[in-house]
Amino acid sequence: MTDLRLDATQLERYSRHVIMDEVGPEGQRRLLEGSVLVVGAGGLGSPVIQYLAAAGVGRLGIVDDDVVERSNLQRQIVHGDDDVDRPKVESAADYVRALNPDVDVRAHETRVTSETIDDLVGGTDGERTDGYDVVVDASDNFATRYLCNDYCTLSGIALSHGAIYRFEGQVTTFPNDGDGPCYRCIFPEAPEPGTVPDCATTGVLGVLPGTVGCIQATEVVKYLLGAGELLEGRLLMYDAMGLSFETVDVRRNPDCPVCGDDPEIESIHDVGYEGSCTVSSD
Repeated sequence: MTDLRLDATQLERYSRHVIMDEVGPEGQRRLLEGSVLVVGAGGLGSPVIQYLAAAGVGRLGIVDDDVVERSNLQRQIVHGDDDVDRPKVESAADYVRALNPDVDVRAHETRVTSETIDDLVGGTDGERTDGYDVVVDASDNFATRYLCNDYCTLSGIALSHGAIYRFEGQVTTFPNDGDGPCYRCIFPEAPEPGTVPDCATTGVLGVLPGTVGCIQATEVVKYLLGAGELLEGRLLMYDAMGLSFETVDVRRNPDCPVCGDDPEIESIHDVGYEGSCTVSSD
């Protein structure tokens, strides 16, 4: 944005932010200047997209290569019945445009791979001006989780991680600006393929991703504002059936293959992101 003054319509739209000492006009301008790439427009991505757009995040990228299915509608709240068979990124982008015209929404109908991630995130080329401040991992597979982690860790880009399973979810934040841990410090390698069933096999409580995605969106807003205490170094686990939250402290692992003292991974091209997401033997 070239003019960062809030106009009358924006002052009305964001009035509940502007009157807060912790946000105010300056904080709202930070949100309008901010940019976030959401990887996945499904169960987790939907509430993240919804609330970041409503908050006035100025540039919102959405990456997904899937189409809307009717079985998605039980939890993927940015899509409707009329969107069935449409690309999720198109449906989600239309939702954002209808919700908040301040947001420059960019739909990327593709899959995040080691060949596409740099063009999508724009974090490693110093000449690029269209890179994103934060990446939100709202994916549903381990290959994408590890790829996003490794890329953001190596590039110094903040990453929000969320995951869900049946009635349970987890969230953490990796600012990647100091000595904090990364995803591989907690989970060095992915489980073997086929050992963790997906929601199509085991099911998922429809409201669960709403809770977890809202926490991710909260973390992103706080990061852009530079306010509050992030979940850096803490893994928040949520049990919907017991309606309980538990926080586990996590630390940087000096033996971590990507952020440790003697890392094996110096480039995303060092890793095969299928299977167990381990360093390539080539």
